[in-house]
Amino acid sequence: MTAATRSGGLLISRRWGAAGLLLALAAWGQQPKFSHREALQKPGVRCVDWHAGAASGTASSGKRNIRFNHKLHLAMGNLAPVLAATIDSGKYPAPAGDIRRHLNDKDACGACHRGIEETDAVTKANFPQMADCLVCHNKIELPFSCEKCHLNTAVLKPAGHTADYLESHSRKNVKLDKPSCRICHGVDFRCMGCH
Repeated sequence: MTAATRSGGLLISRRWGAAGLLLALAAWGQQPKFSHREALQKPGVRCVDWHAGAASGTASSGKRNIRFNHKLHLAMGNLAPVLAATIDSGKYPAPAGDIRRHLNDKDACGACHRGIEETDAVTKANFPQMADCLVCHNKIELPFSCEKCHLNTAVLKPAGHTADYLESHSRKNVKLDKPSCRICHGVDFRCMGCH
């Protein structure tokens, strides 16, 4: 039997470490207090010190409704130069915003978890966006390719895609945000490809 620690009324196995404690607190509805900014400023601290399972993990947490293999992606090395080159060439499949500034880091985790070293509270902005995935995974055949990455429980259709969308989106006076269409329909999509 492993030694255990009591924290916030929870009994946590020491073999789970800090990551196990944070997950347990989250499961009990408590917001864990952890500053990545403070932790990553300490000499010698690496992401895998807290997230040991990421280097060998082949399944994603169900929280984001995706299938993701950290082990496979980390084996490819740091993907930051690939993402940076795609942004620099203008072929990034979404508006890049300020993410380019985060892609000069030597930390492979920082390529996808951008800005994590600057945050006291993790937000959606610190997680990879679909546009990041589409840099390499760019063969899109709707709706069949969606389930290669997304669980069938994921809600993927945008709210604006109502029952009459097939007809309404092709009217002359409609104002479409075509860059956002690229996320689901691919970088090389053309309206005339369907119409």
